[in-house]
Amino acid sequence: MAVVGIMGERADNRHERLFEVSGVTEQELPAGSLYVVALPIGNAADITLRALWLLARMDVIAAEDTRVTRPLLARFGIGTPLTATHQHNEQEAAARLIERLARGERIALVTDAGTPGVSDPGARVVRAVLDAGYRVVPVPGASSAVAALCAAGLAPGPFRFVGFLPAGRAERERQLRALAAESSPFVLFEAPHRVRELLALMAEVLAPTRRVVLARELTKKFETIEAHLAGELAALEADERGEYVVLVDAGAEDVADLDVVTRRWLEALLQDLPPARAAAVAAKASGQPRDALYRLALQLKPAR
Repeated sequence: MAVVGIMGERADNRHERLFEVSGVTEQELPAGSLYVVALPIGNAADITLRALWLLARMDVIAAEDTRVTRPLLARFGIGTPLTATHQHNEQEAAARLIERLARGERIALVTDAGTPGVSDPGARVVRAVLDAGYRVVPVPGASSAVAALCAAGLAPGPFRFVGFLPAGRAERERQLRALAAESSPFVLFEAPHRVRELLALMAEVLAPTRRVVLARELTKKFETIEAHLAGELAALEADERGEYVVLVDAGAEDVADLDVVTRRWLEALLQDLPPARAAAVAAKASGQPRDALYRLALQLKPAR
């Protein structure tokens, strides 16, 4: 067992005791199986005992980027061979991995950070392995979406995980407007170089008083988790360093008893304006929540 080989014999014995106490040493390790292993999202200390124990016992580790995974493994003294499995070679890599599974090998699938298949490569490999009749074993751990969610103070209840929005401006705006029309919270991922563009768009499509939480560099030294109102986002000087998780809190509930005059205003505005603009004008005139009026506008007339 090489997991803590870099820490010396005394530490090695201590950590073997940790594995024993955790019960992981008594667990089965079926051959011919794919193990989907979550890795830390920034803080290496977040790796689980089970992940360490498994990774040291695999025949091979299929990694999104071997240059990223290798230093993490070396940190814990794990010398298991690596093979590249990323978004550009998933189909070909899956075929190779299935051949190895047929020989009874144990394979771990990892991404650079977090859980494979959650807005990261891996889903196609998992599907191919399942379709080929082999077992897939989840080894849970860090997830930036869940880490941000538990520290964001969103309204309790269901939320929608979206991940990365489309890169194209038109489709990006269309999808965000559709999300804004819902009252449930939703969670986005965003790259640092696009975050200001996203915030400007959110300021445009969300109700101004809707709460938005920006989580950056989670679990790392410069971690920040800040709450803002949507109306403030366009003027925000967002730091363009580090990955973002953007959480949009619950919107106002639908207007239960929308007065006849406001509804007629909205219907009339929809003759000449798209739903988002019509809802904004009707909200200003009536004092009703814009996101609730927008949801009604989408029902009355599909978004263009």
